[in-house]
Amino acid sequence: MTSTVENIAIDCANAYRLALFWSEVTGQPPHPEAQPGDPETQVMLPGGPALYFNEVPEPKSVKNRLHLCLRPDTSREAEVERLLGLGATLVDDRREPDGRGWVVLADPEGNEFCVLRAEEERATVPG
Repeated sequence: MTSTVENIAIDCANAYRLALFWSEVTGQPPHPEAQPGDPETQVMLPGGPALYFNEVPEPKSVKNRLHLCLRPDTSREAEVERLLGLGATLVDDRREPDGRGWVVLADPEGNEFCVLRAEEERATVPG
């Protein structure tokens, strides 16, 4: 017996607004029936689980124990700049002088996620 990951649940204060942010991040639309004020909604990811946004009464208070790692189809630096422009905030810069490493950002509600190097960048500096 096995289980399949159906979705990745993200607790939040405003499900619709956060789904719109992640829709822009992933280039995938929010659920077609999503409306402002909905207490839950999702963004379907092709070939993977959905990002499921569920409103909860308590605010985020500590570092995530589980987070998303994004591998951009452009350079890491270009993607970080794009995401900052969408409303993400810089949490920690783990880039190394040789090109390795990642950048930790937070979505508009403070949920951390990482931006890794693009595959093309990994080919020039393995690791």
